[in-house]
Amino acid sequence: MGRKGIQTKALIKSKAYQLFADKGFSKITMKDICEACNLSRGGLYRHYGSTQEIFEEILDGVAAETNVVVQDGIQGGVSAVELLDNLLERMQREMLDKTRSLSYAVYEYSCTCKSDFMLRMNYEAEQKWQSLIIYGIQRGEFLAVDAKTMADMILYVYQGIRMWSRVIPMDEETVGNIIKKIRKDLVREDETI
Repeated sequence: MGRKGIQTKALIKSKAYQLFADKGFSKITMKDICEACNLSRGGLYRHYGSTQEIFEEILDGVAAETNVVVQDGIQGGVSAVELLDNLLERMQREMLDKTRSLSYAVYEYSCTCKSDFMLRMNYEAEQKWQSLIIYGIQRGEFLAVDAKTMADMILYVYQGIRMWSRVIPMDEETVGNIIKKIRKDLVREDETI
């Protein structure tokens, strides 16, 4: 694919991301995405065959970004606390900004698209968190917690708050308390800032 094709796909994903965040997954059509991108139907279908395909590529991209941060950090010997703080900062921003949240769209997607995609996404997220937790324990920066249990707790609290923030506004204090609790349950006292 040429440079123009790559730019067009990036535009499609960017515009579709905001549509999905605003209206969820079920209400967005290929026509909506065409209009948002100022593309003909043929122009859009040259790159994507469905809203499901676009949505899955968006989610893959978001997940890949954080997976790369963790894996590159571990391979580069970056402090586990620094990696954790980076991820927690991202989580905090996402939990507070429902205008950029795909949580409702993810819920709708999961109810309407019968595939193993979300199971794979969840598995990869669990692996990312477990690898970071194990890395932090091995470096002596994290407490000796059960990596699977802690990864589950982080993932499901985070996803629950993101979904709940679509129902009621989340304030900074509540989200900050959750982030502090995760950090307290992981980081050795002598490693806190």
